[in-house]
Amino acid sequence: MQFLPNLLFALFFFSSIIFFFKNCKKIYRNINLARPIDRFDNKKERFFKMLMLAFGQSKMLDKPVVGLLHLVVYVAFVLINIELLEIILDGFTGKHRMLAPYLGSFYNFLIAFFEILALLVIISVVIFWIRRNIIKIRRFISNDLKGWPKSDADYILYIELILMILFLNMNATDLILQNASYSEMYKSFGYFPISQFFIHLYNGLSLEIIFIVERLSWWLHIMGILFFLNYLYYSKHLHILLAFPNTYFSNLDNPGKSTNLKSVYNEIKLMIDPSYKIPETELKNDIKFGASDIFDLNWFQLLNAYTCTECGRCSSECPATQTGKLLSPRKIMMKTRDRIEDVSKNIDNNKKFVSDGRTLLNDYITKEEIWACTTCNACVESCPIGIDPLSIILDMRRYMVMEESRASNEINAMMNNIENNGAPWPFNKLDRLNWRN
Repeated sequence: MQFLPNLLFALFFFSSIIFFFKNCKKIYRNINLARPIDRFDNKKERFFKMLMLAFGQSKMLDKPVVGLLHLVVYVAFVLINIELLEIILDGFTGKHRMLAPYLGSFYNFLIAFFEILALLVIISVVIFWIRRNIIKIRRFISNDLKGWPKSDADYILYIELILMILFLNMNATDLILQNASYSEMYKSFGYFPISQFFIHLYNGLSLEIIFIVERLSWWLHIMGILFFLNYLYYSKHLHILLAFPNTYFSNLDNPGKSTNLKSVYNEIKLMIDPSYKIPETELKNDIKFGASDIFDLNWFQLLNAYTCTECGRCSSECPATQTGKLLSPRKIMMKTRDRIEDVSKNIDNNKKFVSDGRTLLNDYITKEEIWACTTCNACVESCPIGIDPLSIILDMRRYMVMEESRASNEINAMMNNIENNGAPWPFNKLDRLNWRN
């Protein structure tokens, strides 16, 4: 019976890890449903960009107070989870504070450091909650972030708060049992600068009850972390993991630079130079101009959809959104993700994708949203982790114009003027000098 807790821990731990990797495998499969794109060049430049955006959070620090608080939570999340290693070892072996004898005085420093970080996280989380629910900053109460985006953000704040409180409570009750020499398990290890102030909460309680509270806090803490790990797949906080590959593979070209369709480029090249030979890899009859579904997008665009933080910064900077147009860059990414998930369920049910008669364009994203974009690139510039909604919008525009001949009236008029007058303006080319007037 003494091995029962160890077995229960192993069962819970491995089932959580298996479920997590199953979801990771599904994300990888779904991303690879898209077209290939070469984002493996300039490795050094990409690595430093990842360091700046994902690790250094340079764009978050554009707003110093919020950026600093977010940095505190991020650093604490990474470092405190080092303590998770010891918890896992304790869970498998049945020991308590297994690493303490090997780390000596450094262990005391680590525990003290983790407790200070935990307190800073609690303060940061409370401030974030106040900003969202009491002060009600404009971005957070906009129609764009109502419903699940707001609820999801609040759920994460509650989870982080509970995990930090459990961590401090676990240490506080541990300290009481250490001081009382409750058993051989509770030896005098660690320094507790924050949790020591929690001790008075347990005045008058028996050591047996305090022991139960300590064990309960330990179990709830590790279970909460593993629950959080698997909740990421369904949450906007999936960016905790995907921000690193997303920033690494992000576009290195100058902001606002548009990509050319290779098929169109090859045709023009052939017109200019009849001796030009189109690469065999591009001589496909099924090449589609632009994109109507996720299969026509590239894998980085699908990675963007999974990585989106739903912070709403892109929509708050978008002139179309702010003037009441249907377009919301955040919703473009979320609708893309919704389509990916629907396709994923289709594949899971049928072992392969079976046409469902739906496409990303029209069924998820409307043409009104697509044509509302001003291509100002504000959404891309404002994203803290390099997400590019504009590229999806442009690919869909290309599809509507080049495959369906469904350009907006303004674009049709411009193209007719170019064809007839050699310029986008409705003036005869013979009157070219008069255009300046």
